[in-house]
Parts: sequence; structure tokens; C-alpha cells
Amino acid sequence: GKGLTDRFVNRDPSQRDPCASLSAFRDFSELIKRHPESKYVDDAQLRMRHLRNILAQHEVNVANFYMRRGAFVAAKRARNVVENFQQTPAMPEALVLLAKSYKVLELNDLSGDALRVLELNYPNHPGIEEVRQTTVQ
Repeated sequence: GKGLTDRFVNRDPSQRDPCASLSAFRDFSELIKRHPESKYVDDAQLRMRHLRNILAQHEVNVANFYMRRGAFVAAKRARNVVENFQQTPAMPEALVLLAKSYKVLELNDLSGDALRVLELNYPNHPGIEEVRQTTVQ
């Protein structure tokens, strides 16, 4: 479903305002709830999965924004991904951000917990070493 412009300009939908994605997600959810026997249910579910991935990545992008600016408390926004967007591609990066922000805030138990979850579920993720190398400022 890419338009002419999208074919030539590589845009990341997770970098945009999530209001349209949230609205579309709610609409597809309503379609499934009201018409569970519809021939469009399978397509709606696929689109909802895609929208969940976009929304999760948006949360990671926001958390990264705050981390770059040193607002480590606000970077806990990545926790939203862990709590609400499991099984999305953004999950490992959210765990990395969470572990790093907790480590900088000297919340070592929470940082260790996030790191253990990352190691258990994504044992070869390069962010594991990033977390270990993160220093308290």
C-alpha cells in the first residue's frame, strides 16, 4: 500500500505522530468486535499487528530522544513497550533503554532485572554489552 512518494522517499512511520495509527488500530479492533465473521477480519488482524509494531517503535523513539538529552527518568517510557507491546520487534531495544536508564539512575536492581530479561529472551543482542558498558554520570 505504498504511494508514489513513499516508493522514492524512505519514511519511517514510527517517527510520525501516532494519533492516526492509534485511531486506525481502534477502528480495526471495532471491526473485529462488531463483525467477527467478516471476510476482512484476517486482514484487519494483520494490519493491527503492523500498527502495534509502529506504536511500539514510536515509544522506543521517544525514549531514545529523552536518553540523548539526559532525561533518564523520562526514558522509562520504554517500560510502556515492555508492559503493553510484548512480541513486537521493538521489545529488545526497549529493554536495552530501560536497563541503561535504570543503571544511570542507580536503580541497580531494576537495571539488572531488565538486563536479565534481555539476556534470557535475546541472548545475542548487541545491546547487552551496551548496558554493561553504561556508566553512572
